[in-house]
Amino acid sequence: MKIAFVSNQNDEAEQALATLAERYGNAEPDDADIVVALGGDGFMLQTQHRFMSTGKPIYGMNKGTVGFLMNEYSVENLKDRLDQAVANTIHPLDMVAVDETGATHRAKAINEVSLLRQSYQAASLEVRIDGKQRLAELVCDGLLVATPAGSTAYNLSAHGPILPLDAPLLALTPVSPFRPRRWRGALIPDRSRVELVVNDPAKRPVNAVADHTEVKSVHSVTIAQDRTSSGILLFDPDHSWDERILAEQFQY
Repeated sequence: MKIAFVSNQNDEAEQALATLAERYGNAEPDDADIVVALGGDGFMLQTQHRFMSTGKPIYGMNKGTVGFLMNEYSVENLKDRLDQAVANTIHPLDMVAVDETGATHRAKAINEVSLLRQSYQAASLEVRIDGKQRLAELVCDGLLVATPAGSTAYNLSAHGPILPLDAPLLALTPVSPFRPRRWRGALIPDRSRVELVVNDPAKRPVNAVADHTEVKSVHSVTIAQDRTSSGILLFDPDHSWDERILAEQFQY
């Protein structure tokens, strides 16, 4: 088994990389069978983007601040842990955003695509699902379209639902909705095509963000799952994603 270690740029993660590389060797990523990412959830996202659709499984070990997508860090028995790890395949979202100049921007999102107000004015958004208008006007601070992998990130902070990794769903979650007051979001099939149109963009400017890519002053954004791209996450069997989902929902 050839392992490539990659780390976040902090002292603790880089020291862990040096320790593991001395014990297990450190292959070049292109030649490796498995990539071990040392950092937090943000670094795991970067690593997934880097190796998207290469077929290389990514096993994360927590050397960051959150680590919901990461396994516990340990130097011992790493190859046994990798042999026994459970693989989960994820598909990113494809965001197509048109800005105020008419330019089109494309980006991938493993966690979520979010539309966020740019000024003191609340955003006003029209929501269409598969070409059918579902909300003519949603007045809010923002709106998220989250994948199962991203459902425990910003989506959870915005009181959206937690989704199992294999759930064929996307979470549509508003941020501080003002009108309609009773709307708290929706679960939609992951095959759905979501179109968000900014109402009155000159008065109520909105930015779009796909993971780490931000587009300023958008007029419309289309979001759909990209089934042609995929990433592979590895989890220890005794600390699997399903177990984390259950544990998170029973915290108080």
